[in-house]
Amino acid sequence: MTSWKLTALAPRPVIEAALLAHEDAWDWNPDIVISGSEIAEDRPDDWRLEAWLPRKPSKADKAAILSLFLDARPELAIEQLPEVDWLTASQTGLEPIRAGAFHVHTPEHAALGQQGVRDFCIPASQAFGTGQHATTAGCLSMLTHMKRQGVVVRNLADIGTGTGLLAFAALHLWPRALATASDIDAVCLGVVEDNAATNAVPLGAGQGALTMLVADGMAHPLLAARGPYDLIIANILAGPLIGLAPDFARHLVPGGHLVLAGLLETQEAQVRRAARAAGLRLAARLVNGDWSILWLRKRGGAGARVSRPGRLPDWTRR
Repeated sequence: MTSWKLTALAPRPVIEAALLAHEDAWDWNPDIVISGSEIAEDRPDDWRLEAWLPRKPSKADKAAILSLFLDARPELAIEQLPEVDWLTASQTGLEPIRAGAFHVHTPEHAALGQQGVRDFCIPASQAFGTGQHATTAGCLSMLTHMKRQGVVVRNLADIGTGTGLLAFAALHLWPRALATASDIDAVCLGVVEDNAATNAVPLGAGQGALTMLVADGMAHPLLAARGPYDLIIANILAGPLIGLAPDFARHLVPGGHLVLAGLLETQEAQVRRAARAAGLRLAARLVNGDWSILWLRKRGGAGARVSRPGRLPDWTRR
């Protein structure tokens, strides 16, 4: 399928503001996929916003993208892309990463085979979450930290699982837990099943196995039936995290744990306000690049010793 890309160049604050506007646009056309990034490592203040479409962009498409910029009106560079799966191609050959107790690699690279480190082979795919993104790697580090802090998990859910990696990691850390993974994108069903088979992660409804389903947020009867949860993981986007905060809190046991990611550090205050209003308090945070990873707890219940906000471990600092 032929696809098109539109690119706008602007200073970092302008692109970040456009990304925030995109998250707030609940009627956004799902055919237009948006991302933002720095142009080069040695130019951290120069960013680009990229938009991908499965068709030639119309005047309405261009206007929608430009509407994300409040005061600035950058020029849009438009190009037609070759007929390739750009997500898969962009992930092929990615370098392995180490995060917490985990080593994540694509099939092009060998397993680490190191004692005390769990290898996961996650191929390039049509789903998000190979471990290379700072949010996914940050979640792996945060989950490892939680385990070392004495957190006990008997029932967990990974919302917006993508490749299934974070659910696999949580099951490794708490191998007797009931585990549920969900994603709004039906393509993730096959992706998670394939990755589970590759990494010897059992699928099923019992302890130590993973149940995969398609759901929008927490809106699925099976998610409700299998709760309440000791741990919910959600590595998605800041806007949905804010909207889902009450649902997450409602499906947690008293004292239960919530790991949130997919939010820029500049969006953290908004997400934490929504979490606090839902009865969730900060236990620890990690900043990985421009991204924040939050560990929150629901009020009530005893629980493991946690880090006090403001006196966090060294690994949570930039």
